[in-house]
Parts: sequence; C-alpha cells; structure tokens
Amino acid sequence: MSSVTDSVIFRNIFSTPAISSIWSDTQRTSYYLLFEASLASVQADIGIIPRQAADAILAFCHVTNIDFDELRIQTEKIGYPVLGVVKQIVQNVNNLQPGLGEWAHWGATTQDVTDTATILQLRDTLNLISEALEAITSDLRRLCQTHKATLMVARSNLQQAVPMTFGFKMARLLATFERHKQRLAQIKSRLLVLEFGGAAGTLATIKDGRGFECQAALAKKLGLSVPEIAWHTERDRIAEVGGFFALLTGTCSKFATDVKLMMQTEVGEVSEPFYPHRGSSSTMPQKRNPISSVYITAMGATVRQLSTALYDAMVEDHERATGPWEIEWIVLPQICTLTHASLLNTSELIAGLEVHSDAMKRNLEITRGGVVSEAVMMGLAPKLGRQFAHDLVYELCRRSVQEDLPLLTLLCADDKVRESGLSKEELEGLCDPANYTGLSEEMVDRVLAATS
Repeated sequence: MSSVTDSVIFRNIFSTPAISSIWSDTQRTSYYLLFEASLASVQADIGIIPRQAADAILAFCHVTNIDFDELRIQTEKIGYPVLGVVKQIVQNVNNLQPGLGEWAHWGATTQDVTDTATILQLRDTLNLISEALEAITSDLRRLCQTHKATLMVARSNLQQAVPMTFGFKMARLLATFERHKQRLAQIKSRLLVLEFGGAAGTLATIKDGRGFECQAALAKKLGLSVPEIAWHTERDRIAEVGGFFALLTGTCSKFATDVKLMMQTEVGEVSEPFYPHRGSSSTMPQKRNPISSVYITAMGATVRQLSTALYDAMVEDHERATGPWEIEWIVLPQICTLTHASLLNTSELIAGLEVHSDAMKRNLEITRGGVVSEAVMMGLAPKLGRQFAHDLVYELCRRSVQEDLPLLTLLCADDKVRESGLSKEELEGLCDPANYTGLSEEMVDRVLAATS
C-alpha cells in the first residue's frame, strides 16, 4: 500500500467509500470533463465557439471515454493531467470533423480546470461533512436531554475538581459542533467560487468584451459563485477550509481523549459501543480498548499536521506559481478523507456511547467530600472570610486523606467551623455534590434551546 487510505485493510477505517470516491482519479477527471463541457456549452450559447463544436465536445465529455492509461502517460510526460484530458477531447472530436476539436478549452488554462474541479470536490466533501455534523449534533442533543441531571465529577489537571452533570459536559461539546456548523455555512460562500481567468487571470483570450459574460455563465452552469478577480496564486480559500477541517477534527479528538480517560479501568464512567472483539487484545483477554477514540485522535493529529502545509501553499510566486500549488494536490485529498472518517467514527461513538452513571456516582465519593471543598469554603466565607475559609478547608481536606475520614466528620468537629454558626444540616447540604452543580442543568437547557 502507498497510504492507509488506499489500503485494502485500512481504507474503511482511515477513509470512507463516499469520500474516497470524491477524491478518486475518476471523479477528479469527471470534473475536468464537466468544466470543459460546460465551458463549450456556454461559449456556444453566447457565440464564442460554433454550436457544432460544442455539441461534439459535450458528447465526448464522459469519463468512460477517457483512456486512463494514455492519460497517465501524458501526465507523467507533461506534469499535469489537464492537458492530457484536453488532448483526448481534441483528438476524438477532430476525428468526427477535422478542426472541430480545436474549439475545446477555449480561453482556459490548466489551473482554471484544476482549481474548479478541486472546488467541486470540496463542495461534495462539505456535503458529506454537513451530513455527519447533523448526525453528531442530533445524538448529542439526545445525550444532553437524557443526562442533564446525571451527576459526575469535573476534572482539572486530571484531578477531581467540582461536581457537574454529564449533560453539561455533552452540552459543551454540542455547542462546539454547532459553532462548526456555523463556520461551515460561512466558509461555503468564500470557497465555492469558479476559477476561470486564462493564462494570468485577465481573460485576455475572450474577445469583444465577453469575458465577464462567459465567466458568469460558466459559474452559473457549474453552480458556483463568480470570482471578483482571478485567484490562481491567492490560496486563502483552500487554506481556510483546511484550517476548518483541523478545527473540526480537533474537536473530535478532544471528545475522544475524554472518552479514553473516562474508559480507564479505574474510572469506568463511559464505554465505547460494544460488539464482540471490538478493541480486544491479542494477549490480554480482559481488555476492551478505546479503539475508536484511538483512531479519532490519530486522524485528528494528522489532519492538523497536514493542514499546516496548506498555509505553506499560500506563499506562491507572482501570478502562476512554481511548486506551492502542488502541495494542495498532495495533502488536500488526505485531509478530506481523514476528516470524514474521523467524523463518522465520532458519530458512531456518540450514537452508541455507554454511560455508566453508577460509576460516576461512585467516583464522586472517592475523595470523601473533597470534591465539594469549594462549596464548603464558600459556605464558610461569609462568616470567616474567603481566604481564611480556604486555608481551613485545605487543612481539613489534607487530614481527610491522611486520616481516612469524611470531610463532613472533620468539619463538624472543628472549633472554627462551629464558630461560624453553620449547623450540621447546613454542612451536610454543603457536602452533598448534588447541591453544587451550579447552573449545569440550566446551561444544558440554554444550549438545547439555541440549537433546536
């Protein structure tokens, strides 16, 4: 195999059939042909080329008519596949009538065809991304509703911090994915733009002032926006979508990292969806590894690394570049395939996530009250002063660990605490994790209301 996305064994893990099809030689070449056919069609409509030539070009522009072995040979010789495609169009149309095929590719340049095909591939990719995001956010809403009040511990620097709810944790993730949906909508208007300007982008080959008319007609036929000006060496559009994919897979990786930590044997608060032998070990029969999360984090890290190459590709020379453009050819298919695979793995993980609320409750009790020490401190603060209360509770928490006693027991026995005037019932209330989730549930409701 040359890459995991091409591997018979790994390709449906690190890619998906749908996204692989979009970034295949067949689909890319189909979009080259779509560009050429659409260009010929609109140019015939406005009188730039003969209708007979346009009809013959359209008749040939089906990917089944392309000799891919010949295209490979021509690409290796020329360095770019577009001219090899154009040569096949010209030759086959000329066979119908000498000279008729010469009207193909009229006023276009290689990068016009290549960039527009890439934009069409990215449009298809974003449609898949959008579908995945809808599935993810739908299942996250369900988790938020189901576990709005499910108590668990929040963690800071991998240490127990304060109580919260699992619904609150999932609502934060839901809000993030909703922001990604907004980013996706915003990016489309900047990304889905035609490239058609000719050699240096000036449309000099389209005579009689019909360059803009031809450009607008071609954009409309392809379902793209008209560029305000050529963007052959202005690559912000491509870099932006690469950065978006890095953000998107970064969020997937953050969630997957939390799942890995929560699946640790000693924690056991969630599990990945189970089916026989999923995540099993070759030598330790008891193991149930967080394999989906492993793949998600690996793919996310790779996308972040590859996306930086797209920023390098922005540094292009003059009006047509000598090398940076080709960086996109190398990394963009990988970024897109890995991103879609990461999203589908994340979607499956969220849809089938096993939530162990009993373990969450048990873990809240591990510190014997330490998890609510902030609540106790703030309860004592109005009487004793916040800093004094902090230092007092700090010492009692240390004793709780050293003496293996509940914090509540030490609070009730402490003279300073008694001097505060807090009753035992009030101290019991402060030591109940259920009373110190803040606005967790209300924030869940707010996120759900905003995303419904």
